[in-house]
Amino acid sequence: MKVLPRKFYVNDTKQVAKDLLGKTLVRKIGNQVLSGVIIETEAYKGKNDSASHASRKKTERNKVMFGEVGRAYVYFTYGMHYCFNVVAKKEEDKSGAVLIRAIQPQQGIKHMIKNRKTDIVSNLANGPGKLTQAMQITLKQYNLDLTKNSSLFIIDGKKPAKIIAKPRIGIKTGINKLWNFSYKI
Repeated sequence: MKVLPRKFYVNDTKQVAKDLLGKTLVRKIGNQVLSGVIIETEAYKGKNDSASHASRKKTERNKVMFGEVGRAYVYFTYGMHYCFNVVAKKEEDKSGAVLIRAIQPQQGIKHMIKNRKTDIVSNLANGPGKLTQAMQITLKQYNLDLTKNSSLFIIDGKKPAKIIAKPRIGIKTGINKLWNFSYKI
């Protein structure tokens, strides 16, 4: 199990979003290990990306996007869901993050079923809110260093043969950018 190093995240945010496909997200909760292959991501750049939380200014909520790469940016949205992002950007860029939209569950599926209150495996983590609920990712993981083998990290995996690019989901601006990336396992 090789945890992705910090240098993996020092790249164009869109490229990291593509490169994360096929990697495995791992969550440790006590003795329980939950994991899934990342199958959908979205890139959010900084100032020039109107759909990005970092497009306006640094706030208490988004400040991690302006900091060190390889850290977790978790936020609460719509008054009910958490979204999990990984800070990723070129050295010269001020901010950027990749939203992990979906995983294909691998380990700890019974635990994910309990967390999500559904036994349909294909529906456990096929959206950002479902993913965080299944994996028990909350604001407690905000700014967590994902480059260490701790309670949440990403390990290397198989690169997908074909990546599908399409517009990002659920945004009102920047809809012309094909920055949602996915693939079929």
